[in-house]
Amino acid sequence: MASETKVLAIIPARGGSKGLPGKNIKVLDKKPLIAWTIDAAIESKVCHKVIVTTDCEEIAKVAIEYGAQVPFLRPERLSDDNASTVDVVLHAMDNIDFNFDIIMLLQPTSPLRSASDIKNALKIFKASDVSSVVSVSKCDKSPFWSFWRNECGKLTPVIEKDNQYERRQNLQDAYVLNGAIYIVNSEKFKKKRQFLFSDTVSYEMSKRSSVDIDDIFDFRFAEILIGKT
Repeated sequence: MASETKVLAIIPARGGSKGLPGKNIKVLDKKPLIAWTIDAAIESKVCHKVIVTTDCEEIAKVAIEYGAQVPFLRPERLSDDNASTVDVVLHAMDNIDFNFDIIMLLQPTSPLRSASDIKNALKIFKASDVSSVVSVSKCDKSPFWSFWRNECGKLTPVIEKDNQYERRQNLQDAYVLNGAIYIVNSEKFKKKRQFLFSDTVSYEMSKRSSVDIDDIFDFRFAEILIGKT
């Protein structure tokens, strides 16, 4: 672990999930969902402090049990559907007694993100001298095959192209933010209140590692993948 920079890992986990009630502590292959992210952060050995920001005492209890710190309970104003991730992270930064240079946001809905993913993403951040590094995965479908649909059912290409129906193999690969890892310079984040900058570099993750759990179907899919590992 580099001595010149300090890394604060923040895991946001509110209690009021609507897509899958109790999601963050729902047991996935013998341990709570949030524990997968806590374990990966600790196992990576690159995070100087791993904290969970939550409004739920039950989530806090589980987080502490698995080795994370919960220095505060998140206020109600940052716990509803309108609370932004940026505000949640800024609140955590302002309410922790720890000097840090790098913020690492790790969402608990990405349980198959590994310690190696965390370590390798941070390695890219430190080697690239950039404002941030974000994890991505390759899109299943090209954005050139995406359309806006109006109330009459008419389709308009999201991206105009001379040959809109070109073979998939001839189209350039596209990538999407998978939400698993955000690494950002803490001062730049505080000043700009964002994770993406003009110099942001991506860290590509596999489709398997990029599974994001939003509902019961995602959860069951993760169970299947873990069972086949």
